[in-house]
This record gives sequence, structure tokens and C-alpha cells, in this order.
Amino acid sequence: MSTKADLGGVVVATALPYREDGQAPAGLAVDYDRYAEHCRWLIDNGCRGIGPNGSLGEYSSLTDEERRRVARTAIEAVGDDGIVVVGVHGVGSHQAKHWAELAAEDGAHGVLCLPPTMYRANRGEVLAHFEAVASAGLPVMVYNNPHDTKVDLTPDLLGEIARIENVVAVKEFSGDVRRVLEIKEHAPDLAVISGADDVVLEMLLMGSTGWFAGFPNVFPAESVELYDLATRGELARARELYEPLVAAFRWDSRTEFVQAIKLGMDLVGRYGGPCRPPRGPLIPAHDEQVRADMARAIDALAGRS
Repeated sequence: MSTKADLGGVVVATALPYREDGQAPAGLAVDYDRYAEHCRWLIDNGCRGIGPNGSLGEYSSLTDEERRRVARTAIEAVGDDGIVVVGVHGVGSHQAKHWAELAAEDGAHGVLCLPPTMYRANRGEVLAHFEAVASAGLPVMVYNNPHDTKVDLTPDLLGEIARIENVVAVKEFSGDVRRVLEIKEHAPDLAVISGADDVVLEMLLMGSTGWFAGFPNVFPAESVELYDLATRGELARARELYEPLVAAFRWDSRTEFVQAIKLGMDLVGRYGGPCRPPRGPLIPAHDEQVRADMARAIDALAGRS
């Protein structure tokens, strides 16, 4: 019998703040105090959980010591008030399993894991990868992001992956809302979690039971409200809230999503700040567009209060 755990609800893939430090990698040190405050703010604004060390958290730009401390900081900040689903992505199964074992040791509630990164794994290699990660004992949310990994966890493949002990959910980021029902056909017990902000309403209406999200770093309370409206089937109210936000949400599916979300945080009075390489500042045209999309969202939300 598989171990089942609920990793649904609004779980925020957290952006990571840095402070200038000439001795740190790329001159930017992780600001753990500011990160802990941000995690706490998200929980206090109604989000169910925190997702440290995802792509939005720039995990691939961190040292091993930083990466573990980020996860520990989130776990400590959340305490008993939410869940922490730690990103354990790795080039090979031995690296991903190592991070999953550390997450279990540190008290995480679950892990999020891509297929092997930087390598186009075949079906057998994908299954072996997730078997290794699941052997660490925590509930596993597999992550389908075929745009970045070039490996598509298709519904039939997810049917096989779902038979692995401890695999409980998939973060679905293909952008194809038709997959929600197709995944359910192949893996009835696998929770389907919306991974892309700009199709979240559509996926929730089709039966997704969670949102592993980027823009709730900017709009946490409103994002929780959107999730609640959608899961209750209050479509008219959900659409009214969603439509002025979706232009900003589309940045979550673009290459510059980390910079865009950090700028969004800055624009609402939070701290987003810079990114470590390879990510640089937004080019002027993108900066201008993010600001315009954010202005529409901010104005619409202000008009509701």
C-alpha cells in the first residue's frame, strides 16, 4: 500500500532574497532572515505551504550548504502552521535522493522532483530516478516541465510512476489543461497539482487539487481567494478575480519568470531584489511589460477593496 499524503492547496514556490556581499558567490549572499520573514508572511496570508529550492528559488545557483540551509529556514519558519515541500532536483538519481534524504532528516513534509536535469532521460531512467527519490520515505510530488527538461511525463508514463511507493502527486506544467482528466484516467489516485499560474483557474475547474505557485509570492491572499473560489465552483467570482491578474501570471511560464516575479514583489512593497547568474536583469522591454501587467493587476485588486 502506498503512503499517501496531501500536498495540495496553495503551496508557494518561494523566491529567494539576496543581499550584496563581495565574498559571496556572484557578490550576492542569501538573506536567510528576510527569507524566513517571507515564508512566514505567505503562511500568515493563508497559503497552505512553502516550496523552497525550486527553479523560482534559484536552487541551481546555490552552493550545497546554502541549498540545505534554505530548506531548513523554510521548515523552521513555517513550523506547525503549514507544509514544506522541498525541491530535490538533481542531474542524477543519486543527487536527487541525497537531497530527499536531507529533506526528510530536516523535517520536510514532502519533496518536489523533476526528472533528471541536464539529460534527456528515457522511460526506464525516469522510473529509476523517481524510485530512488521515493526510497527516502517522504511523499513525492513529481514535476512535469517538458519545456525545460525536454522530458515529458505523459499521462501514460505518470500511470507507471504513480505505482511507485510514496509518489502522491504531479506538478503539471505542460500548459495543456486537457491532461488533468487524462492523468486521472491513467493514475486515478495521483493528485494533479497546477504548476503554471496562467492556466490555474482552468486546471482547478477540471479537478486539480492544488496550485504550486509563483505569483502568490506577490499576491498571496488574493491567490488563496482565487483557489478557494475555483475549488468551490464559484466560476463567475473566480473569473472576475483571475482575468485582470492573468497577464502578470503569464510571466510565470516565461524564461524570465524569476526576474518578473521578483520585480512584482518589489512593486507591491515586498523585497524581490536581484538574481544570481545565469539570470541577469530584465531587458528594458520586458521590464516595461512586467510593470504594465503588474499595474493592471494592482489597480484591479485595489478597486475590489
